[in-house]
Amino acid sequence: MKSAALGRHISGAEVTNISKHGFWLLLANEELFVAFKDFPWFRDASIAEIVRVEWPQTHHLYWPDLDVDLAVDSIRHPENFPLISKKTHPIKRLHRRTKIPRG
Repeated sequence: MKSAALGRHISGAEVTNISKHGFWLLLANEELFVAFKDFPWFRDASIAEIVRVEWPQTHHLYWPDLDVDLAVDSIRHPENFPLISKKTHPIKRLHRRTKIPRG
């Protein structure tokens, strides 16, 4: 008998329910809610795209049809993973000035 490859799960991730607010994801014995407000990449996705989820590592999920990678901790604690980064200073744009020859 051959052992399962390290990092692979015998029972994979499973989407158990979808609502207008998000979907429930079963990972082994833990069920997590993935809210569309916290994870907007799924809001306009089809059911088929959402339910096709891979769990390649205990801390990582992947939706191949959507090209979305998520850390499991980002679902458990979305408040620790803001969608918008906070800038410490404004970005300065550099413009190249070119002289136009007068004819």
